[in-house]
Amino acid sequence: MTFNISSWAIKNPVPIILLFVLITLWGGLSFWGMKIQDFPDVDLPRVSVFLTYPGAPPALIESEVVTKIESVIATISGVKHITTVITDGQAEIKVEFRLEKSVEQAINDVRNEISQIRSDLPADLQEPVVQRRNSMNEPLIIYSLTTDKLDEEELSWFIDNEISRTILSVTGVGSYRRIGGVNREIILELIPEKLSAFGISALEVSNQLKKTLLLSPGGYAQAAGGEQTIRIESQVKTTSDLARVEFSLNDGRRLQLGQISKIRDSIQKREEIAFSNSKKVIAFEVTRARGHGEVEVAKAVKAAIRDLQKEFPFIQFSEEFDFTAPTIENYNNSIDMLYEGVILAVVVVLIFLRNWRSTFITAVALPLSIIPTFALINLMGFTLNIVTLLAISLVIGVLVDDAIVEVENFERHLQTGKPPMQAAKEAAAEIGLAVIATTLTLVAVFLATAFMEGVVGKFFVQFGLTASVAVLFSLLVARLLTPMMAAYLLKSSKHIGTELYLTRLYLRLVRYCMERKKRTLFLTFIIISGALKVGSVLSTSFLPSNDNSFTEVTLTFPAGGSIQSSAEIVHIASEKIRGSKYVKNTLAVITNKGGELTAVITVGLLARSNREGNKKEQIEESLYSILNLLPGVKVNVGMSGSRDTYEFILSGSDIIALEKHARIVLNELREHPNIGAITSLSGLTKPELIASPNLTKLANLGVTPLDIAETLKIATQGENEKDLLKLTFNNRQIPVKIQLPEFMSQDISALSELKIPAIGGLLSLGNVVDFKWSHGPIEINRYDQLRNYHYEVGLQGKALGEVEKLVQSLPSLQNLPEGVIQLGAGDAEEMNELAIGFSIAMFTGLIFMYSLMVLLLKDFMQPFTILAALLLSIPGAFSILLISGMPLSLPAMIGLIMLMGITTKNSILIVDYIVVARFEHQLSRMEATIDACAKRIRPIIMTSMAMAAGMMPIVLGWGGDPSFRAPMALVVIGGLLSSTLLSLVVIPILYTAIDDFVEWVRSKKLGA
Repeated sequence: MTFNISSWAIKNPVPIILLFVLITLWGGLSFWGMKIQDFPDVDLPRVSVFLTYPGAPPALIESEVVTKIESVIATISGVKHITTVITDGQAEIKVEFRLEKSVEQAINDVRNEISQIRSDLPADLQEPVVQRRNSMNEPLIIYSLTTDKLDEEELSWFIDNEISRTILSVTGVGSYRRIGGVNREIILELIPEKLSAFGISALEVSNQLKKTLLLSPGGYAQAAGGEQTIRIESQVKTTSDLARVEFSLNDGRRLQLGQISKIRDSIQKREEIAFSNSKKVIAFEVTRARGHGEVEVAKAVKAAIRDLQKEFPFIQFSEEFDFTAPTIENYNNSIDMLYEGVILAVVVVLIFLRNWRSTFITAVALPLSIIPTFALINLMGFTLNIVTLLAISLVIGVLVDDAIVEVENFERHLQTGKPPMQAAKEAAAEIGLAVIATTLTLVAVFLATAFMEGVVGKFFVQFGLTASVAVLFSLLVARLLTPMMAAYLLKSSKHIGTELYLTRLYLRLVRYCMERKKRTLFLTFIIISGALKVGSVLSTSFLPSNDNSFTEVTLTFPAGGSIQSSAEIVHIASEKIRGSKYVKNTLAVITNKGGELTAVITVGLLARSNREGNKKEQIEESLYSILNLLPGVKVNVGMSGSRDTYEFILSGSDIIALEKHARIVLNELREHPNIGAITSLSGLTKPELIASPNLTKLANLGVTPLDIAETLKIATQGENEKDLLKLTFNNRQIPVKIQLPEFMSQDISALSELKIPAIGGLLSLGNVVDFKWSHGPIEINRYDQLRNYHYEVGLQGKALGEVEKLVQSLPSLQNLPEGVIQLGAGDAEEMNELAIGFSIAMFTGLIFMYSLMVLLLKDFMQPFTILAALLLSIPGAFSILLISGMPLSLPAMIGLIMLMGITTKNSILIVDYIVVARFEHQLSRMEATIDACAKRIRPIIMTSMAMAAGMMPIVLGWGGDPSFRAPMALVVIGGLLSSTLLSLVVIPILYTAIDDFVEWVRSKKLGA
């Protein structure tokens, strides 16, 4: 005698009730304690190396620094790709490792390899910074500050000193960055005529001053029976003190610094300026630390800002952008959709059962499956993010599935006249194995999703495990609580005539098709083939564009411009942007770093409900059409990192051939009428002044190239930041910058007259150096240790696959010259990885499902009947994507994987009962098949409609951004619809066809 857990639960209701009360309380407490995030924190082994080599052009950084570092990094185990971007004075090397590599090990390996070659790198190169790359670097919130009590420098210092200290002390804040503003510095401008009169060079002044003012520890004193540190105190407290600083010349004379220089308290060269709605402001942004929720950190920051506003009422704090708004919206709307989905699923059950007791028992399964799920996912360290909430939203209809099947079976047994207690026990025993099988197939599919390969798999671990946990809790409810409640709450009821009539119509259709098996199966084959053809013409995309209330406009200016000259164009662009009735505000930030002059205008849009049905991508297209007419500026519209671009790379070892062909590709891209904005700084050049020293003269005169380089630095840009003296004024360290008058950097003849120390006295630079004009790249891109040209093509509302086809059809890409290759990048590369991971997940899920069916049916052939339901879902899934105009994207593929588990439910219910009727009730195959169809049609239609109803709020986007969730829900609903309608007819026929095949094989063996 086998143990029946449902019968035990019916006999012992108290421990069952206590169990569910406890786990529900546990789940509720866990829910309130969980952090709210947009996407889950994911540890990806990706490392960035930041290099700063002040004053060095990209080509020099490439040859002297980058190639050496790339070479040693490439030897580290697990390296997948090395991507480098080099601009004036700086470079970033991005290292992507294979996923099996831990982040900590990757950082340590990169740091160790660089440290081993540090002595081979230029001395002026600042210490390389190695750190992890993560998604937490995106700002949570941006504030701007204005005041009439402080000037720009004072307000900047106030932000760096007071505001930063307060904000960084808030729990969960990861970093803070000031936007715009200026930094104070003491400028020591040397007077060339005075230098010549005293016979001293700018380089000698710099070296002498460092010796005089550089503070260093003085060791330890042993006095009064103890040990004390010796500190050398600076005597320079003001700029007047600095002007009186004396130092000795080589001939013994002494002079004061004020005699050869003009000293002024000034500001550093402006590298960034910010405008809020065209009004000049200083702003700051805040990012969160790993392990903290966006919402909690943003709330804490806002509370800190309110306290600062009270403490400093003369400063106006304005919230420019709160990027946590979409996260809060997603959370609130996901919770609302849970309620809406529950209500719709319950309404479907009530319509079919027309019995409030049965509906109540079924409805109880939803909260008792969902709430305990939060307890386990919290225990696993998950958060309330778009992935976990999506998983729960999508499985609402699935969670009520088991309870519907159980309750419907109880009612059918009650209608035979059995008392409720007996009906509940027998019904639970009869349906139990099928319910367990359907649930475990779902779990097998969801777990396959959780263990997908690649970056996508990392993000969807939480999706698969959350869905699996919820479904397992629904099984627990169905096997313990639902039979117990049915036994004590359900009463005998009469059969409904309408249902009998509909059932008779269905059975007549089944018999008709059973008599025409070949025709039916052939028609089914035609339908599936047509669906596959539809799938082949669907456009493809990696991630659908979101529809939140933020976007960006990036303006790239020609080389050689200044922040002041570009500000007017930025104001014009900002005004044009705010001219759109769907735009709320703008924050423009102009930066000039590394020779790259760009402006990023962050745009706040109206809420979706106020946009008259216009999606964000439509507004972006209209903004691009307006701004693209700006003269001499390259325009790109879309959030950075928003995946709204198609990327590809041209690479090769033959730099000349690569450069020539890259220009041809760029021209064809820009001339194509259907291709959107093109972003590529590769190949663009800027003027360079080349200083060529005469090495023979240098050797004879005792001058080194380093002396020449240092002298030119002081004349043109001042000393490197790391070499600047720091003087303490009023407990604040102010850098002292030694430089020559600005006109020196604008006149080659003036540079030629610069003096450098040589044997026998000072020497004019023009005597040992020839100057000539040339051109050098603005930016150098490298990929896997080869020079490359990186292109980004704006999607402009089109699907990624559609844009890819347009780009790849260009003649220049169809006929690449020898030595030049094309590589995928960005979403295009990840789409290929997704296809592989998707295939592995599908295959793994099929293996698990087949194994479960073999155990259930004790047969190796009939499981193929059940798995055929997968093919029956394809027509609905692909057709609904075609009708809705949605591309086959990541969420749609996840929906296809979900269908694997959901659609097999119908065939399991039918085939399981056919087996029971044939071998336990001793019916003939035809009688057993018809009996199974008669008794399973209602639960199949009920569960399918309940699942579809549970997902309808996601498709309709009630209150939330449906861009990511809707494709998944649409695919599931469409596939579920076609699978349900077709499986009710095709599965019985397929069962008999496979059974005939098995009998034929057996007869052949016996005949042999």
